[in-house]
Amino acid sequence: MTDPILLAEKARLRAEGFARRDALDAGWRRQASQDIAARVLALPELSGVEPVGAYWPMRSEVDPRPALAALAAQGRAIALSQTRSPLLVWRRWRPGDRLVHGGFGVMEPPDEAPELAPRALLVPLCRFDRRGGRLGYGKGHFDRSIAALGARHPLLTIGVAFSAQEADEVPMAGHDRRLDFVVTENEAIGTSGRAS
Repeated sequence: MTDPILLAEKARLRAEGFARRDALDAGWRRQASQDIAARVLALPELSGVEPVGAYWPMRSEVDPRPALAALAAQGRAIALSQTRSPLLVWRRWRPGDRLVHGGFGVMEPPDEAPELAPRALLVPLCRFDRRGGRLGYGKGHFDRSIAALGARHPLLTIGVAFSAQEADEVPMAGHDRRLDFVVTENEAIGTSGRAS
C-alpha cells in the first residue's frame, strides 16, 4: 500500500510543477524546447540508438517535435506513445503521419501504425530532481512502460523539462523509475548529478 504522506507530497510537488510550467511564457517555452532538442541530440549516449520513443506534447509540456524531426531527418526510427492501460504502446511515426485523438486528449498514432519497442525514450516531466527522480501526471503509464521495455532490452531514458520544474527531491515509491538523464534548456543532467 502506498504511503499517504508520500502521495500527499507528490500531489503538492505536482501542483507546484504544473503551476510553474504553465506560468512560463509560450514564446519562451517554444525557444526553450528548441534548446532542449539541441542538447538531447548532442548526448553521446543517444548516438545511433533507435527506435526512439517519445510523446506528442500537450498543455505546457516541453515540445519534443524539434528533436523528433531532427532524428527522423537522420533516418532514425521514431515511435510515439499510444495510451493504453496499464502500459503505453509505441507506434511508428514519421513527420507528416496522421495522428488521432487518444486517451487524455493526447494526439497519437492510429492502431494501424506498426508497433515498435523503443531503446531510448524522451519522457515528459512535471517535476524532476538531479538523481533522476521524476513526477508525471500521476497515472504511472511511463513508469510501467519504462519497466516493461527495460526488461526486454537496454533502455536509455531521457526526461525533458524546463529548469523551473526542478525540485530538491522527488519522493520515490517502489514502482517509480529513475531517469538516466534530464535535459533542460540550460543543461543535460546525468542521474549522478554530473552535468554534461
